[in-house]
Amino acid sequence: MKQILILIIAVFAALPLQAQYEYTLKQCLEEGLLNNYSLRISRNEEQISKNNATLGNAGYLPTVDFTAGYTGDLNSSDSKLRADGSTVAERNVLDHTLDAGIDLNWTIFDGFNISTTYKQLQELERQGATNTRIAIEDFIATLTAEYYNYIQQEIRLKNFRYAVSLSKERLRIVEERYHIGNFSRLDFQQATVDFNADSAQYMKQQELVHTSRINLNELMANKDVDRPIRVRDSVIDLNRILDFDELWNATLSVNANLLHADQNTVLAQLDYKKVLSRNYPYLRLNAGYGYTFNKYDVNATRQRSNWGFSGGITIGFNIFDGNRRREKRNASLAIRNAQLEREQVEQALRADLSNLWQAYRNNLRLLHLERQNLIAAKENHEIAKERYLLGNLSGIEMREAQQSLLDAEERILSAEYDTKMCEISLLQLSGKITVYLK
Repeated sequence: MKQILILIIAVFAALPLQAQYEYTLKQCLEEGLLNNYSLRISRNEEQISKNNATLGNAGYLPTVDFTAGYTGDLNSSDSKLRADGSTVAERNVLDHTLDAGIDLNWTIFDGFNISTTYKQLQELERQGATNTRIAIEDFIATLTAEYYNYIQQEIRLKNFRYAVSLSKERLRIVEERYHIGNFSRLDFQQATVDFNADSAQYMKQQELVHTSRINLNELMANKDVDRPIRVRDSVIDLNRILDFDELWNATLSVNANLLHADQNTVLAQLDYKKVLSRNYPYLRLNAGYGYTFNKYDVNATRQRSNWGFSGGITIGFNIFDGNRRREKRNASLAIRNAQLEREQVEQALRADLSNLWQAYRNNLRLLHLERQNLIAAKENHEIAKERYLLGNLSGIEMREAQQSLLDAEERILSAEYDTKMCEISLLQLSGKITVYLK
């Protein structure tokens, strides 16, 4: 039996370990930017808006149509002559008509509607690029947050593993002294309960690490979302040199949502110009070349062919259509709404930036305080451990010292992560989120 057990262990030891992929934040972002499905959809939509911004789609270019047709008439008739009253019968008379032609239609002037439409298409192309930029910035912020969440969960897992080791050591000491009569059964039971509680917490934390890893793989569009990965960073590094005025000035100048609101205002103004273009006359040109062939069964002419050019110019002016004043008023209101929405976006950005800045600064101060608390908690735990080994401290008091140490480590970890989330949001609002790609 022992030999079989040794053989099984040897077989498993010989199996290759499951491959783990090591990533830096930059590598995660680069892979995600290349493969993420939402970003690929956004880029395709941007390309659609780019394809639409053409002279032909705006109406600058003429349209050329080729048409061809054939008509056959099969008729029978009875004709009574007036001169002698006789009847002439014609049966199954087949006449043929074949025609073909090329027609050109061109709107030369349409009250500046065509040029305004082209400007509108170009603005929609720029807005498509802005939408892609918003999607990219949102993605970078989301993946960066998940990357540091994964680090946070890994650190928390280590802390819980340490807590299990402390509880296990305490349980070992209590069990040994219980058997020699130094500790009561109550002490042994309490140590067992604490060890099981810490073990359960550790198992639950393993699940959170697994979930975060799946989220990272999903954001990077990995086919195997459960693929084992390992991040190179082991701590949450913080940017402590952010400046509020610099962030706000950058927000006003490059924030993608503000740019999108400005583009909406331009589009509303162009819609207004399109309504005004109906106050002007229009000029249209048409030209064509055609060929017609006729063949007759019964006729003085057996067959006939016609061909040649045709052309014309149309000048018109819409005097009244019943909707122009209403559309003009609505277009004017749309411009005002776009301007108000832009002001609303700017105000919301100012509020978000102020709140995030306050939270960022407060978390930095809180982090400094918690690190001092951690030093005190470690010293307190060491003193409690020595007294516990000497028998001068109860199990409950030892557990409290241990829990105080774990709570101090947890508060530091939470403060670091919260500070990082504020940092990510501040950089996203100010348009500097791509700094994580460097």
